[in-house]
Amino acid sequence: MDRYFVDTNLFLRFLTNDIPDQAYAVDQLLMRAEQGELQLHTSNLTIAEIVWTLESYYELSSEVVRDHVVAILNTPGLFVEHAEIIARAMILYADENIDFVDAYNGVWMQEQGLSSAITFDTKHFQRIPGIVTHTPTDLDQES
Repeated sequence: MDRYFVDTNLFLRFLTNDIPDQAYAVDQLLMRAEQGELQLHTSNLTIAEIVWTLESYYELSSEVVRDHVVAILNTPGLFVEHAEIIARAMILYADENIDFVDAYNGVWMQEQGLSSAITFDTKHFQRIPGIVTHTPTDLDQES
């Protein structure tokens, strides 16, 4: 079976329908994947770019962005790198008002058995259950 990488712009055309001919072409592609004619793959960086673009350019709410990403993750015939981490991160992103990348990194940390983060931007990490934040200065004072 043929396997293909799907780039960010295809998802954006499909989700926003801002270029209807392209949105239709992507819809047809996704149907072919659902029918098992081909396999589609994308990366977690593609998902991050989708989130950023939907937030910043299209000015969609975090709840709408979350719903779009969850729909992508549940697309038959589409394989998304680290889909389980992304799904958990999307919940934090929308429910706890956390930047997607920080939410993703927090969930990734949990998957790795890490519970402490060193960052100057503690606001978002502190909203992730089980994560303790430190700054480099905090660590210097603890020594």
